[in-house]
This record gives sequence, C-alpha cells and structure tokens, in this order.
Amino acid sequence: MAGLQGSGKTTNSAKLARWFKSQGRQPLLVGADLQRPAAVEQLRTLGRQIDVPVFSEPGDPVATASRGLAEARRLGRDVLIVDTAGRLSIDAEMMAQVRQISGAIQPYYTFLVIDAMTGQDAVSVAEAFHATLAIDGVIMSKLDGDARGGAALSVKEVIGRPIAFASTGEKINEFEQFHPDRMAGRILGMGDMLTLIEQAEQAFEKDQAEAAAEKLLEGEFTLDDFLEQMQQLKKMGPIGGLLGMMPGMPKELKGAEIGDDQLKPVEAIIRSMTPLERRKPELINGSRRTRIANGSGTTVGDVNRLVKQFGEMQKMMKRMGAMARPGKGKKGKGKRGGGFAGMPGMPGLPGMPGMPNMQGMPGLPSGFPGAN
Repeated sequence: MAGLQGSGKTTNSAKLARWFKSQGRQPLLVGADLQRPAAVEQLRTLGRQIDVPVFSEPGDPVATASRGLAEARRLGRDVLIVDTAGRLSIDAEMMAQVRQISGAIQPYYTFLVIDAMTGQDAVSVAEAFHATLAIDGVIMSKLDGDARGGAALSVKEVIGRPIAFASTGEKINEFEQFHPDRMAGRILGMGDMLTLIEQAEQAFEKDQAEAAAEKLLEGEFTLDDFLEQMQQLKKMGPIGGLLGMMPGMPKELKGAEIGDDQLKPVEAIIRSMTPLERRKPELINGSRRTRIANGSGTTVGDVNRLVKQFGEMQKMMKRMGAMARPGKGKKGKGKRGGGFAGMPGMPGLPGMPGMPNMQGMPGLPSGFPGAN
C-alpha cells in the first residue's frame, strides 16, 4: 500500500483486509510506517476492530516488512497487506524506501491510495509512484466528499491502471469495489441500485428477510419486526449514502447527513412499549402514549406519528399482498415469484445474479492480472 501522508493509506489497509476477510481469506496487516507517530497503533486499533492480526516492530521498515512476510507464512495467513510510510509531498527518501520494501517482499499487487479531494494533483502523484513501483491498481479514498471522481478518470488515463476500490466513508465497512458505470450513475443522479442490492444481501439473512417480507404482506409485521429490520438496515451504512444510491431521489436527500442518531428516537419509542403494545399498536391509548413518550424522552406527538405511520404501512402492504395473491387466503397462500431476499418490505423484485467467479488469485477484483 503506497501513497502520500493523509491520503488514508493506513485506514484503507484495514478496509482492504476486511474486504479480503469477507472473501474467505486470512489476511495479516504489517505496519511498516515507522516514521509517523502512532501510525502502527492506529493500524493495531483498526486490526482489533476487524479481528485481523497486525505485525510490526521498531527499527528498519524494510526489515519489518520482510519479517512480516515470514510471520504470515508461519501463521498460515494467505494475504499480506503492508502499510508503508508516506510524506506530505513526494521526495527521494520516501520513494527509495517503498522501492526497497517492494523489492524485499515482491508483492503480487501494489496499490496506490489517492485522495479524491486532491483533484488533478492526483495525476502527478500517480505518475511519480508508477514510475517507481509499477502500480497495479488504485484505491480512491474520500469519495464521499464533494469530489465527483474527475481525479479517478485522470489517473486511470495517465497510468493506464484500473481503479480497484473506492472508500466511500470513514467507517471501516464503507469500502467497495470500484465500478465505473455505477460511479457514472451516481454522478448523473441515476442512482446505483446494484451496489445497494449487494450491500443489502450482505446485511440481511436470506431466510429472515423472506420471513419478514411474508409477514409484511400478510399484515402481521409487528413493531418488534420493524425494530429488527432497522438494526439490519444500519449495517448497510449511513442512511444518507443509501438514499444517494436510489434513482429518482431529490437532490436535497442525496448525501444528506442522516445518521444513526436520527433513528434513535424511533428505537427509543418502540423499546419503551410493552411486548403486547409492539404486537398490537392499536391498544396504545392516550395514557399509554404519555407513558411511552416519558419513557423514551420524546413527545406524545412523536409517538402518535410513529403509531399512525406504522398502521398506514401495515394497511398498504396488506393490500399489496392481496393484489399479489388474488384469491389466496392465509391457509392457501402461494409463494411470491422471484422475491428479492435482501430488503424486506420490497417484495417482488427479481433476484440478482451473483458476481462472476474470478480465476487466478481468488478474492481479487476483476481487471487485474489473473482475474477475469
């Protein structure tokens, strides 16, 4: 992993390790940035978050990288990710060091981490690193900012190497394979349903999602079920980012700062209800609403809105269920055709085909040597 200081190299090393781990690999992180204060400790903290071991030792970065490779072999790890030192600007000492590390460990792939916010300065950075290391792919960081990806297009054109991954936020899970057509769709306001669906498939268990969708169509979806689905939805990332992937969303909502804190009042209201009230919201009368509002730190008006909106959603989905299965009662209900086992509450969407199998080194994005 190469790049300038501040480009997000250390964070993206951990994000890449998490991505490889999700592909069934066993990564080991090596902290070879021994010059920046607390760089290794930052990597260790991130490694603990994703349950990936980190190897580092004080001294020479080249020797540390070599010993990290030996440690990976000793532990039976099949992916080694080396975080190297950066500088605020390109200099001869930094380039010599990353060249020596590359020569010592002979990496299969060398990734250059580019800050999307640097604009066209990214081109000169990419040219300099590519001349020294022969870059295999680029990781674009901070694509959640105001940058529209122009730097990505320029870097790809100048060094002729693919953009492999994109970091779309600060959280460790906000990291995805780069798909130029999807990025173009986001830039043009057309959304990115494929990425949204892939994230849903990772966050939602298939059987649970199908069961929840069935209950929703039958009008049996309770506030307990709703609360559980909210927890699953939060695993997919910031709500504002998800809205930005949906086609046809107003500009005001795309990239809106909608965080988990704005979902907490809804969670608090539901958790302040008794189990019976969650199953049968129609039982919630005036005194119950006052008790729930006091217990959740909200107002009676907030409770009224939630109960009313949930009731309207139940009625609407029950009508949709009846239209989907005309003439079918509960005892004779038929199966929905082609239900998407990802996001309950959106029945009838066709199932998406899986990503194509990759040849060569498993777990690497398409466009790289040895991968289709």
